[in-house]
Amino acid sequence: MSNPVYIAIDVPRLDGAKALAEKVKGHVGGIKLGLEFFCAHGHHGVLEMAQVGLPIFLDLKLHDIPNTVAGAMQSIHVLEPAIVTVHASGGRAMMEDAKAAAGENTKVVAVTMLTSLDETDMAKTGIGGSAHDQVMRLAELAEAAGLDGIVCSGHEVGAVHKHWKNGYFVVPGLRPAGSTVGDQKRVVTPRQARDDGASVLVIGRPIARAEDPLAAARAIEATL
Repeated sequence: MSNPVYIAIDVPRLDGAKALAEKVKGHVGGIKLGLEFFCAHGHHGVLEMAQVGLPIFLDLKLHDIPNTVAGAMQSIHVLEPAIVTVHASGGRAMMEDAKAAAGENTKVVAVTMLTSLDETDMAKTGIGGSAHDQVMRLAELAEAAGLDGIVCSGHEVGAVHKHWKNGYFVVPGLRPAGSTVGDQKRVVTPRQARDDGASVLVIGRPIARAEDPLAAARAIEATL
């Protein structure tokens, strides 16, 4: 991939989302559309965004019984997404069925641990140990299930890459040096994540909410 940056676009209006994508498309490698966008605009919205001419990453974080997740995957075949997410905590059978049901050219990656969480949050949900250990456990499970890769923070991608050499690693929660962290707790710079083995760099607010999104996208691209 020449440009690993996928811009995360979750704005309420479809015309605004498309205008933003058109503005920065020369300096990003793809578009990430999440639950907010998909619930608001559905298949029609995704097809409209695809007209921009960039690969589409559908960040739906599917998590249900295996049959239901497989059915959901089949229902988005027509959208031909480049990447779709499921939750690794859904278990091996769910991940296997998700991959089997996905389109031939769609990479299925498992969300290990949301970048808005830390060990304190984990403990409150009954998960012991460190964030690093949890990500490594779920990465191993995702690899065993035959998925293409995982979603993890920049803090873990280097360690996962050492164990899963040909994995496809999506890193969100990135913040360029000197930018506001916001509600993210485990963040690194785009350059650091790329150096540590990230395949895709998901960047939202630092571009989408910049005074000049085009200049922000250009500046991030220049660091890579």
